[in-house]
Amino acid sequence: MEDLKFALKGHADLVGEFLERVSAEMRGGFRPAVDNFVGFFHAIDWNEPWLISLLLFHFTLLVIAFISRKRINFQLGLSIFAFSGVYLAERINRFLSKNWKSFAGQNYFDPNGLFISVLWSGPLLLISIILVINTLITLCKLIVKWKKAELRHRARLARGKQD
Repeated sequence: MEDLKFALKGHADLVGEFLERVSAEMRGGFRPAVDNFVGFFHAIDWNEPWLISLLLFHFTLLVIAFISRKRINFQLGLSIFAFSGVYLAERINRFLSKNWKSFAGQNYFDPNGLFISVLWSGPLLLISIILVINTLITLCKLIVKWKKAELRHRARLARGKQD
């Protein structure tokens, strides 16, 4: 029994050491990505009115998505709007990169579309995911309601045959 305890303790130590090494390596691997992400947000002048308006737009859209959670047809239109915004992100980026001097203090719109992806498409995709999850929940509730009605109907038919 002592040998088994000793073997288990040795195995637990090896697994703990392995997990510690993997964790340290992952933290070291993600560090440059985190630094770039933080640097990206520090490079943006968050006091520009158009950026504040963009954030308010996304916040308003999110609030509308939560308020209208029981109106599936409206949410379908909202999700089409959000997906269309993501689809048009490249064209919007091209247009804004040509006209940035009229509304922004610096050109945020690079040819790769990083800025537009993070601050335009990212929130729209998040809102779209919320809408899809709400639709799935609503469909599950509808299936349960339908199945209950079907079982009630079958029970009524069975009672009618017994009488």
